[in-house]
Amino acid sequence: MFSSHRHDDLKEMLDSNKDSLKLEAMKRIVAMIARGKNASDLFPAVVKNVACKNIEVKKLVYVYLVRYAEEQQDLALLSISTFQRGLKDPNQLIRASALRVLSSIRVTIIVPIMMLAIKEAASDMSPYVRKTAAHAIPKLYSLDPEQKDQLIEVIEKLLADKTTLVAGSVVMAFEEVCPERIDLIHKNYRKLCNLLIDVEEWGQVVIINMLTRYARTQFLNPNINESLLEEGGSGDKTFYGSDEDEDEDEEEKEKKAEVAAMAKRKPYVMDPDHRLLLRNTKPLLQSRNAAVVMAVAQLYFHLAPKAEVGVIAKALVRLLRSHSEVQYVVLQNVATMSIKRRGMFEPYLKSFYIRSTDPTQIKVLKLEVLTNLANETNISTILREFQTYIKSMDKDFVAATIQAIGRCATNISEVRDTCLNGLVQLLSNRDELVVAESVVVIKKLLQMQPEKHSDIIKHMAKLTDNIQVPMARASILWLIGEYCEHVPKIAPDVLRKMAKSFTNEEDIVKLQIINLAAKLYLTNSKQTKLLTQYVLNLAKYDQNYDIRDRARFIRQLIVPTEKSGALSKYAKKLFLALKPAPVLESPFKDRDHFQLGSLSHLLNAKAGGYQELPDWPEAAPDPSVRNVEVKESVPEWTKCSSREKRKEKKVEKPFYTDSEGESGPTESADSESDSATGSESSSGSEESGSGSESEESKEASESEEEEEEEEEEEKKKKKKDLKKPVQESESEQSSEEEERKHQRKSKPRKSESESESDEDEESESESSQSESEDSESEAEVKKKKKPAESKPPPKPVKKESKKEKKEMSLLDLDDFEPAPSPQVTPVNTFLSNSLVTDLEGLSLSDSVLSPATIAPSSTLKSYELLHRITGEGLSVEYCFSRQPFSPDANMVAVQMQFTNNASSDTKNLHIEDVKLQSGMRVKEFPEIELLPAGETATAVMGIDFCDSTQAANFQLCTHTRKFFVSIQPPVGELMRPVFLTENEFKKEQGQLMGMNEITEKLTLDVKCRNEHTIVQRVTTAANLSRVPCGSDKECRFAGRTVTSGSLVLVTVATKEEGAAQLTVNCEKMVIGTMLVKDILQALTQ
Repeated sequence: MFSSHRHDDLKEMLDSNKDSLKLEAMKRIVAMIARGKNASDLFPAVVKNVACKNIEVKKLVYVYLVRYAEEQQDLALLSISTFQRGLKDPNQLIRASALRVLSSIRVTIIVPIMMLAIKEAASDMSPYVRKTAAHAIPKLYSLDPEQKDQLIEVIEKLLADKTTLVAGSVVMAFEEVCPERIDLIHKNYRKLCNLLIDVEEWGQVVIINMLTRYARTQFLNPNINESLLEEGGSGDKTFYGSDEDEDEDEEEKEKKAEVAAMAKRKPYVMDPDHRLLLRNTKPLLQSRNAAVVMAVAQLYFHLAPKAEVGVIAKALVRLLRSHSEVQYVVLQNVATMSIKRRGMFEPYLKSFYIRSTDPTQIKVLKLEVLTNLANETNISTILREFQTYIKSMDKDFVAATIQAIGRCATNISEVRDTCLNGLVQLLSNRDELVVAESVVVIKKLLQMQPEKHSDIIKHMAKLTDNIQVPMARASILWLIGEYCEHVPKIAPDVLRKMAKSFTNEEDIVKLQIINLAAKLYLTNSKQTKLLTQYVLNLAKYDQNYDIRDRARFIRQLIVPTEKSGALSKYAKKLFLALKPAPVLESPFKDRDHFQLGSLSHLLNAKAGGYQELPDWPEAAPDPSVRNVEVKESVPEWTKCSSREKRKEKKVEKPFYTDSEGESGPTESADSESDSATGSESSSGSEESGSGSESEESKEASESEEEEEEEEEEEKKKKKKDLKKPVQESESEQSSEEEERKHQRKSKPRKSESESESDEDEESESESSQSESEDSESEAEVKKKKKPAESKPPPKPVKKESKKEKKEMSLLDLDDFEPAPSPQVTPVNTFLSNSLVTDLEGLSLSDSVLSPATIAPSSTLKSYELLHRITGEGLSVEYCFSRQPFSPDANMVAVQMQFTNNASSDTKNLHIEDVKLQSGMRVKEFPEIELLPAGETATAVMGIDFCDSTQAANFQLCTHTRKFFVSIQPPVGELMRPVFLTENEFKKEQGQLMGMNEITEKLTLDVKCRNEHTIVQRVTTAANLSRVPCGSDKECRFAGRTVTSGSLVLVTVATKEEGAAQLTVNCEKMVIGTMLVKDILQALTQ
């Protein structure tokens, strides 16, 4: 009775004419479903509302139908015409929901309708609907596998889609329906690589796993030469190998010699597409999603050259801080990796130390990793760690630790005796389990060299009175029997005691008592003949048939009678043959034939739906299959002027080569020749093209301009050095005028934080390349300029003070202060500021301190923001002035120098449309109202980079044009110097150990062997101050990151012959890693 009236109120609300009631009812129903309650009896009442005009109600109805359409197929079929109408709805969410419901009705009769709907949705305008079409494909395939061919056509069409929303879903459909059709991926390979960073997280996982398999079929093994040389060079005999194999060995050696010769003849060159995949997945190691990090890690493990695989170690260690379930999966994979690539995880040894709060399964996996990582250098610390684990209350874990000690002892012969003695001490432990496990492990270790250790065997014989664990008793008896010659007096006595308690022993122990009796009978029959007969008689009537069988068999073998056959002559050989010592191997040894990170790898058994990881091909397949004809991808709006066409084509060329133009041999060759033939010819054509650009094409080709700027950046860098001296003289004259304009107006503009990662990538790689090329030449130019610059600054500063009074109403004083820090002029102001900070600590420090902190001023490096050709006569350079930005101390001061090379004036220079990664902020410079032709102006803006090297993207606007530009900081500019005494430095360093410490060995550049040069190069690479140090072999530096104030400590310790060690301690590991790279580069080049 109750059930029939249960949802009456909801049914009434659904039947009412008011949309508000219907909406309320639907919300309650969906909430019920979310809580797991059954709402299927409302199906008829809900289905009626499919045609409701209210979009909110309609959406919720579709959510309900997706859940129950499969259960109530007949009722759902009645409203199928409504779903078909929904597929034509103007609202993309309704179209997608209708398709989702349609594909949830699992009735074969509507397969043709579903097929038609999927095909239509696949060419829908909305990427969301296309994504839903991709989700529907596997559903239809599982309903009717005969549709495979038609579905493959749809998949092929969707794979060509350029939106990130669709990419993950269509690759998932590809994996479900036709994973063997690798030919569909060829044309889309580069696009997928480049879209990868913007696809949603689960899409990234699917794409990365698919591309791993793809790469294994299309590229050559990057480690082929190494693996061949290893095979050729190792020449180790197998563990059980004997001298009989020598003939084979010689043949093998010949083969290996050939292989090595082959490897030398043909050096491996990585396919640019292979490199593209590795380069575009690497940033994802910083993903917040553990599955994405794991996917990239397995990709690198299976595809990357040995030298590059190391980058994944840090990311995997980071995952060990998350939930225990994630740790379990990560540690399984680390355990497999650490067998083949031990060196990769050695720096993070401490991260695998066990915490008391870890669950048992994680403790055991960490032990596994520690054992794999053990080598001669770290074994002492590992064994010390193991000693503390043995005191744990967790018995399974203690047993695993003792086994781990045993494995370390077998793998590293130097510590074998130490381990044995340690294990023997454990035999006197109160805990029976510890003793038992120790006995089992000692037994395995003693088999390696028994003659040395007869005293241990005697010691173990005494334990038979106390130890009750069957496995341990059996192990002791086996040892005494096997090496009874070493303990001739004790062995018979042990047998006597065992014969007494034979009937009460466990089966496994009884079998070993019979074995012991037989062995003693054969070696010492005088003393043990009667005992053996007694034991065999007891066994003859045992309840267990195994024991009865064994007794019968052994009696026939060792006690000769008339009937006994030929075997009894060989009884001694049978029982007392030398047995090979057991090999203690990791259970993860052969797991890497499963793709890492897969369920099959976790279970160590093939799971349903698992795709095998293909072997590398012998010869590389044709790489041209991945080339895409560029013409197809030129958009419609290129029907402008012929100049623009030329320009667009030029930009289109490296469509997939976001950063370095590596997509294929042809393209990279082009881009190289472009940059080589340098300046005039290419820049001329660009100038004419960009001059006559219509308003429409401006908006449309924003992205193109951007790429073009990046491309040109390198070419122009070379010219920039030549132009510098000329600009200097202009800037002196105009510095007074700049200051006036600088203060006119500061219009606050909204900043939108949208991530434009494509641009980021381009600018990142671009700037890093050009920086490395130009660092030396620029530094030299700057040094030459210095004398000329240092005289003029006082004048503009005085004039400014008059201006201040007039225009105070327009300005905050805050905005005002950074103005007198243009890069070209006021070197003296900069010196004075830094001198103040230096003098505070000068009394404590040595004499080298002051030049160290002043050094950066002479080597302030400037970067090009806008080239004069791209900027139609306006060129902009910027540098990080390394001064506090007074309006906001958490911002980095970026000083910009605008030069108007055009014949006409430039007006209203300001910033618009700021696009930043989340958390970043920008303080714009005040608008420069007028920049006359041939003049230069300077402005300072503040950027809070949030302690990351992500680029800040914005538009630089004049009264006529907008230019897309981006500023990307080197990691060294994200910090400010901080003064510490030697003791404070040591104390802080002590608190930033382990994961927060990165150490690298290096060989110093020949010119960089003295202390002064080291200090200069480090402070040029990073904005740090020198810390006084008692030793002349060490240079220390300290700073804090600008945004979070995290401490950054750098130590360079020099040794003989230019060897040195660089240590960076930093709370932020990412910053630490990047800083190490930059400083290494500075000291070794």
